[in-house]
Amino acid sequence: MAQDPKTLSHIDASGAANMVDVADKAVTDRIARAEGCVAMERATLDLILAGNAKKGDVIGTARLAGIMAAKRTHELIPLCHALLLSKVAVDITPDEALPGLRVEAMVRTSGQTGVEMEALTAVTVACLTIYDMAKAVDRGMRIEVVRLLEKAGGRSGHWQASA
Repeated sequence: MAQDPKTLSHIDASGAANMVDVADKAVTDRIARAEGCVAMERATLDLILAGNAKKGDVIGTARLAGIMAAKRTHELIPLCHALLLSKVAVDITPDEALPGLRVEAMVRTSGQTGVEMEALTAVTVACLTIYDMAKAVDRGMRIEVVRLLEKAGGRSGHWQASA
C-alpha cells in the first residue's frame, strides 16, 4: 500500500510507532549529504588547526567518529533499518567566518531505503566529538545548522536543499 506523502510513515493507523516495511520497494542506488558546523572562539579554532588540543587530533578523531556513527545509526535511532553502507565520507574544514569547523557527510548504499539518517547522524556525532575534544578550552562552542543537503534515489527521486 502506498504511503500518503502527507502522513508520518512511522505511525500506523492506530497511532502506534512502527518500522516501515520496505520489502516491496525497489533496490536503487541511494545517496545523502548532510552538513553542520561547530562555532567557537578564534583561539579554539587556532588551537585545533595547530594540532595542540590536549585530547589529540580533533579533526581526525571527529571524522572517524562520524563514520562510525553512520554505520551504527540503526542502533541509535528507533525504527531505522540496518543498512549495508557502501561509502561514508566525512569532511571537516575550517570556516574563518564562523569562526569554527564545517562538517559534511556523504553516505551511499544500494538498497530499499534511504541514507538520510545515516548522513545526519555522521554529521551530528562528528560535531559532538569536536565539542567534546575542545570543551576544556571553550565551553561556549555551538553546534549549529545540522541539516540535510541532498538525497537521491528511491521513489521520491532527487531532492536538494535551497541555499
